[in-house]
Amino acid sequence: MELKRRSRANAEFSMASMTDIIFLLLIFFMITSSAISQSAIQVDLPSATDAAQPETVPISITVNKEGQYFFQNDQQPTPKEQVEQKLLPLLQAGKQKIFSIKADKMSTHGDVVYLMNIAEKNKLGISLATLAD
Repeated sequence: MELKRRSRANAEFSMASMTDIIFLLLIFFMITSSAISQSAIQVDLPSATDAAQPETVPISITVNKEGQYFFQNDQQPTPKEQVEQKLLPLLQAGKQKIFSIKADKMSTHGDVVYLMNIAEKNKLGISLATLAD
């Protein structure tokens, strides 16, 4: 009499470990997605929390909503073509490598980018001024 051995592999697959992994991935993505800053394109920015004041006051250029450029507390607008020519001597006189941009929140993006391009071309630092809440 011959004994028959069954050598069939068990065809069952446990989904418990797969479910655990999916659950952990779901929790991971839920937590990390809430930490990422969401941009829903509702932009009405300029405001910030109160921060430490710098030791030296940088030279500031104010851009109003009409696209006019004003230096420090100067009441007369500086033409766009003369901004760089006026800025560089002021920075060299104060031995500074940084200036501040105070742009009205209704000013165009192009006016601010123009000042940023001046900073990039002359290897200067910039700071964007905002209001504290």
